[in-house]
Amino acid sequence: MSDPQPLAAVLFDMDGLLVSTEETWFEVETVLMRELGADWGPEHQAALVGGPLEHSAQYMLTVAGRTDIAPAVIAMALLDRMEAALRRGPVAWMPGARELLLEVRAAGLPTALVSSSYRRVMDAVLDSVGSEHFSATVSADDVARTKPNPEPYLAGARALGVDAGRCVALEDSATGATAARAAGCITVAVPSVAQVDPAIPHVVVGSLADIDLGWLRRLADQHLAA
Repeated sequence: MSDPQPLAAVLFDMDGLLVSTEETWFEVETVLMRELGADWGPEHQAALVGGPLEHSAQYMLTVAGRTDIAPAVIAMALLDRMEAALRRGPVAWMPGARELLLEVRAAGLPTALVSSSYRRVMDAVLDSVGSEHFSATVSADDVARTKPNPEPYLAGARALGVDAGRCVALEDSATGATAARAAGCITVAVPSVAQVDPAIPHVVVGSLADIDLGWLRRLADQHLAA
């Protein structure tokens, strides 16, 4: 029997995994909810981590008990305010994220940024941290169905010209980990705002600072040989 093919690419989630933007999202959501006449707490934010914007907008209206505003209005307000906040900056890396990304790139492995955020939010982040780090990017604008559907990760692997089953996907949410696992990726969860059921990803780690490319290669070898 021939040896399994090695790790082909690494796919990164964005918010809460690559960059520390969940606090910014929380601030934007809190101010908007205050304007809607309702409170907003960490438990509400945790319910939305990794999910599509449209779901977030409807959830916020439900919490506020408002039926007089269309979800699309709230979604647009979130996008406008989030993009403005990110462009004011600074956008901070999550611990270990930049180091791991640079190590992966230096080894010649392709990388993709795969996010449920819309392109304008993704571009605001990339303008800060550098788009040159990624061989491909997939935003909510680029797919018909976003996470937890596997389509974003399948699109990321396809854009890199590799099999999704030979990719390691790094995620911080249950929604994202579900999408990556369904796409066939070797899935690593690094929880930030909300916990991730360890039954969803292949592995859960505390921080990207705890792992490196050698660790990712060994994980991929283990799963590809199974």
